[in-house]
Amino acid sequence: MLTNKRKIINDPVHGFIIVPTDFIFDLLEHPYLQRLRRIKQLGLTSFVYPGATHTRFQHALGAVYLMGQAIDNIRQKGTLITEEEAEAAAAAILLHDIGHGPFSHALEESIIDGLTHEDLSVLLMNNLNEEFNGKLNLALDIFNNKHPGRFLHQLVSGQLDMDRMDYLMRDSFYAGVAEGTIGTERIIKMLNVVGGQLVVEAKGIYSIEKFLIARRLMYWQVYFHKTVIAAENLLLQLLRRAKQVAETDKSLFATESLGYFLKNNITTQNLKSCKSEVLNYFTNLDDDDIMVSAKSWSAHRDPLLSRLSRNLVGRILPRVKISDVPFDESRTALLRDAAARMYSLREEEGRYLVFTGLITNKAYSDKTDTIKVLYNTGELKDFSEASDIFHLQNLMETNKKYFLCYPKDLGLNY
Repeated sequence: MLTNKRKIINDPVHGFIIVPTDFIFDLLEHPYLQRLRRIKQLGLTSFVYPGATHTRFQHALGAVYLMGQAIDNIRQKGTLITEEEAEAAAAAILLHDIGHGPFSHALEESIIDGLTHEDLSVLLMNNLNEEFNGKLNLALDIFNNKHPGRFLHQLVSGQLDMDRMDYLMRDSFYAGVAEGTIGTERIIKMLNVVGGQLVVEAKGIYSIEKFLIARRLMYWQVYFHKTVIAAENLLLQLLRRAKQVAETDKSLFATESLGYFLKNNITTQNLKSCKSEVLNYFTNLDDDDIMVSAKSWSAHRDPLLSRLSRNLVGRILPRVKISDVPFDESRTALLRDAAARMYSLREEEGRYLVFTGLITNKAYSDKTDTIKVLYNTGELKDFSEASDIFHLQNLMETNKKYFLCYPKDLGLNY
């Protein structure tokens, strides 16, 4: 029976999205992609912005749509892009987030040692390539920047890639934060290719300035909102504690997939010996595994694990202080001691309730993969030279903020 694979999907951000090829439809139907329906794009950001419950699947679809728009525009300006390259670029951007675990970076920062979502994305793409008999060879070349047309890789992963274009629009839409709204259509219309590199025509420079400013604002207003920091770091401490408890309590409840990572030490060093097993469990893991397990742990006999679980499930978040300079370690240690005494915990367990960290944000890098501006004369300039906005230097600097989290009911002000 013949199936119409050129489906039309109604997306609230971009409108109607047509699945571009039969192969892209087959990828969308694969369990690896369907899993992304069960992973929120912004993790626990809905604790602050209740509408921000959109998924990585939605984002992947939106990025494919924008890739199609970019390819069409670049073709119209005379750059030869074959149908095979267009499909491969669409596949590469569709699969770019396939290695993300539940709640964004929670696993790789807590219970998987040194294995990033980028590493997992490549492993899963290689698996898919075997399953589809090499049909992803070209997509992998583009993804890994091994294709001679470097602009295709820049559309997948660069300072003006379709990933950033979609997530800024989508995240601002669902969070209800107007500062992230960007002129995506205008930016894409201004893209061109010179010498195999992606460039922006000079008349689009103001749209690029707005894009970079929007990206910076979204980081501080949404992604690094102090309550988001509190929620996501609470989750990290919960998973770390669960892994510690699992070392001695073999009966600790967890879904099968989450339990595998809690009870085994998965690192880049030992991955080769159990790669198939790791990927099987990982591709069955989603946000639901974490929340179902946390609900169960709320009644666990370990007082710290149960407290952290109740706090996550009930949205009882720590107080957060933000600073331009590191927090004094001696004062932080006093807070840890106070927290341990208040909750009748061992002294070393206070670090799960009182902890510090660092967040960084850089809107534009003038060192790697810089944005090139194309003038009517054919001259190319780096964006940092072409732009005259007074705060561009701020956009190029790595902004650092230090944070301190501690229980609100300590009744203390740092």
